[in-house]
Amino acid sequence: MKLIVNEIFYSLQGEGGRNGEPSIFIRLTKCNLACSFCDTDFANGDEMGIDDILDEIKQYPCKWIIWTGGEPTIQLTDEHLAKFREQGYKQAIETNGTRPVPSLIDYITCSPKKDYEIIKSRIPFAHEIRIPVQKGDKLPDISIFPKADNYFLSPIFDGDKLNIENANYCVELIKANPQWRLSLQIHKLIHIE
Repeated sequence: MKLIVNEIFYSLQGEGGRNGEPSIFIRLTKCNLACSFCDTDFANGDEMGIDDILDEIKQYPCKWIIWTGGEPTIQLTDEHLAKFREQGYKQAIETNGTRPVPSLIDYITCSPKKDYEIIKSRIPFAHEIRIPVQKGDKLPDISIFPKADNYFLSPIFDGDKLNIENANYCVELIKANPQWRLSLQIHKLIHIE
């Protein structure tokens, strides 16, 4: 069992419902979207066996893994996840919602970029829905999304710099639609990985 891994690093979750929590990030390669605002190199990576990944992450005192990408559901299966679960790891995923999520995931962050109305058929529940927003974007009706514990709007940054227009636009949307909350990419604001 192998995965193509872009990078592994230990940091704090920088956004959403688990904001500020220490986490081991495992960024997998490949994505089925090409978003203009994407800040991730998901095209390059190294093939790693599960035991190699476990050896790499055991140096960290944390037991939370965040599977991210690219789009991690392109590679990640319950067979992979079971090996990490056996070692006591809790596992979160950051997905664009275009594919079903493996059942052994403990925390689902769905950050949809398009086709909002069909995500519910693939992911009936998510711990959080986090939508990237720039000024002028239309806010979809919340009822088209999967049931979730949290619904976040996340202003699109200019690289590592907060775009104030996008942030102010999100604030106004949230004030008019109070079922949504603001999620800033704090890791970019404080310049951590």
